[in-house]
Amino acid sequence: MWQSPVIFLLILAPLAWSQSPSEAVQSIADKRIELARQDLQRINDLVNGGALPRIRLEQAQQDVADAEDDAILAHTLYGDLPTQNLTEQMADAMVAAAQRRVERQQLKIQQLLKLVDGGIAARVSIEPLQEELKMRELNLSLAHSRAKLISDLASLARFEKSMQQIEDATRLESYRDYVGPGMEHFEGNGAFLEGRDMLKLEAAFEKKFDHSLPISADGETAVHRALGLDHRGRVDVAVNPEGQEGVWLRYYLKLHDIPFYAFTRAIPGKATAAHIHIGPGSTRLHNAD
Repeated sequence: MWQSPVIFLLILAPLAWSQSPSEAVQSIADKRIELARQDLQRINDLVNGGALPRIRLEQAQQDVADAEDDAILAHTLYGDLPTQNLTEQMADAMVAAAQRRVERQQLKIQQLLKLVDGGIAARVSIEPLQEELKMRELNLSLAHSRAKLISDLASLARFEKSMQQIEDATRLESYRDYVGPGMEHFEGNGAFLEGRDMLKLEAAFEKKFDHSLPISADGETAVHRALGLDHRGRVDVAVNPEGQEGVWLRYYLKLHDIPFYAFTRAIPGKATAAHIHIGPGSTRLHNAD
């Protein structure tokens, strides 16, 4: 469907003057959908009456789909809607709409090239379509960039929410949930991936307490070997599980389903002092008892 730019602007100008830039862009996109649907109905009647070939109906249907995708972009990409107000689902729809508009334009060029090769259309007629394709590809690139930003913001929001849950939990005056004298065990999902989990934990701890996480043992140490324990892939943190930092750390680990052992005192064969052991229990070296 083709509209004279001058006529199109004259129709929409009064509407745009009374609206914000974002509302004006959306209104123009909605008007394009309305006009495309009207054109589709008109062409459908002509095709059914034998006045136009069926391929014109297919083109009109593509114009409607193109206008509908343009309306999605008007709301999510072209307008001034703050990024933080967009959801990840809206971002996915934005990228998908931009991708479909690129693919439709590529198809138009392919179809026109066949006419050019057949001597039915002039080669110069391809240039406007190629310029439009460049613009759509640019919009697709921008959509991917904005979608990534939205995803990053959503991840940050989820992180902040988890931190707030920890903040709320640590307002409790006391916490007692030990499975045995001097020790609490939380199984979690049974897995602890240090390369993945520790970076986030250390950043969260430092943000909360303004100092680094007091790690007393990272992996295998001479003390653990002397105790006959395989401490590889485990981390010990020198905090009292009943203190403010210890309570926060235990809630964090539970919230993220990370296994741990919390020792409030020395336990022969298990712990030399109060600390929190992050990860599954240490196994015996060489299957020693």
